[in-house]
Amino acid sequence: MLTKELIQTKKSASDALFFTKILAPTNDEQTLLITLENLGRLPADFNGSLLAQLLQHPNPKIRLLAVKNLGKLNDPSWFNVVSELATSEDNTLTRREAISTIGRMRTEKAIPILSQFLHDGDPKVVLQAIRALLHFKKLPEVQSALLPLTDHPNSEIQDAICKELRTDQKEGTRDKTHPLSPNALKNVLVHGDVRETLNHVPDESIHLTFTSPPYYNARDYTIYPSYDDYLAFLVDVFKAVHRITKEGRFFVLNTSPVIIPRMSRSHSSKRYAIPFDIHPLLTQMGWEFIEDIIWVKPEQSAKNRNGGFFQHRKPLGYKANSVSESVIVYRKKTDKLIDWNMRQYDNETIEASKVKGDYEKTNIWKINPANDKIHPAIFPIELAERVLQFYSFKGDLVFDPFGGIGTVGSAALSLERFFFLVEKEKEYVQRAMSRLAEMSLLLHKKPMQLSLDTFRTRMEMEQGSHDYHRHCD
Repeated sequence: MLTKELIQTKKSASDALFFTKILAPTNDEQTLLITLENLGRLPADFNGSLLAQLLQHPNPKIRLLAVKNLGKLNDPSWFNVVSELATSEDNTLTRREAISTIGRMRTEKAIPILSQFLHDGDPKVVLQAIRALLHFKKLPEVQSALLPLTDHPNSEIQDAICKELRTDQKEGTRDKTHPLSPNALKNVLVHGDVRETLNHVPDESIHLTFTSPPYYNARDYTIYPSYDDYLAFLVDVFKAVHRITKEGRFFVLNTSPVIIPRMSRSHSSKRYAIPFDIHPLLTQMGWEFIEDIIWVKPEQSAKNRNGGFFQHRKPLGYKANSVSESVIVYRKKTDKLIDWNMRQYDNETIEASKVKGDYEKTNIWKINPANDKIHPAIFPIELAERVLQFYSFKGDLVFDPFGGIGTVGSAALSLERFFFLVEKEKEYVQRAMSRLAEMSLLLHKKPMQLSLDTFRTRMEMEQGSHDYHRHCD
């Protein structure tokens, strides 16, 4: 009986006769597949012709596994055979593996055929060809072949090319200013319009933004002429947030669909899917989607929408009680990996910031809602604390453009982060300052409330100071 153990034993014994028989093209497909799937690492003296003879097999999976195993030999003598397979192969997976095998050969004569596959219809084939060509990326002909791909319609291909062709800071280096933020923003609450306020915040000042925007026309303090105007307002704010966010850092948005009550019993209510409508607008401005977390509240906390259905049970009349909100995680688009961001911090900060104890391992977060006598729609501090722990380090500056009663600020102080908040409603500002002042007495970090004019002056003064340049250049 043919087993993985038998194949490995014969390979260790260099039993050439066994493999000549077992890899004969006339063997049944099951035997060939079992053998090819279990060959593992091949010795340099393995007979590559046994694999090459299978490249014309009618079964595409056998062709794929044959060329994959041939690639393990890293033998340029098989270049012509594999190139012929790559150019004639219809199966995209096999074609992709053939390009990978050519790339492993590390031969300059492969450059023309690899360049040919930069125009393949399968983006993954193109990416495989790019990967192989990057071994020769210093050659002018390779640079000329890769450069046009910066305008490729596939974003993954664009990103791969931009990452490799950029000439600035390398992945492994440390930017000593990255963990720093302007002192003028730390533990500050600005009473004013968020769009005007952000005009005075320097680029790349913020490490993390966590916010829940006002819901469209669902509260007295959030009245917009139309839903399009509401989305346009959010776009203005989140574009500015993107500008002031440091490279590769996070923006976490808590929102949910909202229902606008019907005008009368003869009219229907209207429900707007805010998370789904804002998402494509965010990705267009340079936010990269990372996670979709669902915040689930207890069933009894939901407003009952299905009372009518409970009575009549007629199809079409069902309405679900909403017990969830979306907590969507985005990252400022960059070609650097998350590890690069982590390396900007010293070991002491990294160690102190590690998430200790148990934590939620799924994207379903069960958290009780919160309420406040002043603000009718707040999120619980537990939600803010989770986000801050997962997406920032101690000493980072955390921003909430819709500061409300200061929940993000309270979470930041308790977790040894700094906060920067903006809120236009005077009543909420007063409530926030009361909460933050109460907490700051325990932590000896006095919060500062500023009017928009005072904030503008403060930032102008900071902009000319040595301290500003030391922190933000």
